[in-house]
Amino acid sequence: MPTISAPQVRASDRIDLHTHSTRSDGRGTPEQVMREAAAAGLNIVALTDHDTTAGWTEATEVCAELGLGFVPGIELTSRATETDPETGRVHRFGVHLLAYLPDPNNPELQAAMAGTLESRISRLQAITERLAEDFDLAWEHVEDIISDGRSAGRPAIADAMIVRGLIGKRDEFFDLVYPGSKYYQPYSGVPDTIDAIKIIRGAGGVPVLAHPMARGKAPEPGQRMPREHFLNLIEAGLAGFEVAHRDVPPHAREWLIGLAQEFNLIVTGSSDYHGTGKDNLLGENLTAPVMLERILAQGFTG
Repeated sequence: MPTISAPQVRASDRIDLHTHSTRSDGRGTPEQVMREAAAAGLNIVALTDHDTTAGWTEATEVCAELGLGFVPGIELTSRATETDPETGRVHRFGVHLLAYLPDPNNPELQAAMAGTLESRISRLQAITERLAEDFDLAWEHVEDIISDGRSAGRPAIADAMIVRGLIGKRDEFFDLVYPGSKYYQPYSGVPDTIDAIKIIRGAGGVPVLAHPMARGKAPEPGQRMPREHFLNLIEAGLAGFEVAHRDVPPHAREWLIGLAQEFNLIVTGSSDYHGTGKDNLLGENLTAPVMLERILAQGFTG
């Protein structure tokens, strides 16, 4: 892997810190994503594939050719545990952490990613077996999709079903396989969110919470916000929140910005781009240059 140098940041830069390639669940190669970013008028881009650094080398090389600033990242999968202070009910849920500029050779980080990949395979096999009861689908069909080095995630099953003509697009898969549905299998074997934050920090990285309270996870306006949960993450070393994201509702954005100001945390904005044909567009949300400078000041480069 080539040496990655921190990009030079200018006040006029357009910065997108959350994109995905075929190394995880995106539709374009790292090179394609970076070329699309340049065409979209971006100046600095992060590649943040799920639980892998496999696209960093390719992205670094093409960014050098294009004159794009490159920020290496990972979207690390974790599981959080929250206890409702009023009912005592324990709730476990998935949390994604954007890890910027970690040392890719850090043993604990490598072990966490490898463990998550192993658990992803087991999870996909379980989901595939359940779908096979109702659809003409087998594990080898999913293996064909992930055989090119892609990170194993639910979109791989969706793509296998599309190839077999069982569904027309990925959205139809997620209408079938969602938390609580008979086909769904939760993550197991991934790090606890507190531990994941510490692993990222131990690797010299900067942990930012990806799309917090997105996709229906936020309390309704006027309801109690999960302050204690967020304070635990901050105490563990969380650096900030990805606030400007299309799936984070406005009342949650406002609350998160207030919390970030209270604790002097970083706030970012990103597209969560997964390729052409998806709704998310490169540069639809941006990170302020001053916030990227704060990330670069904390992160490992070497």
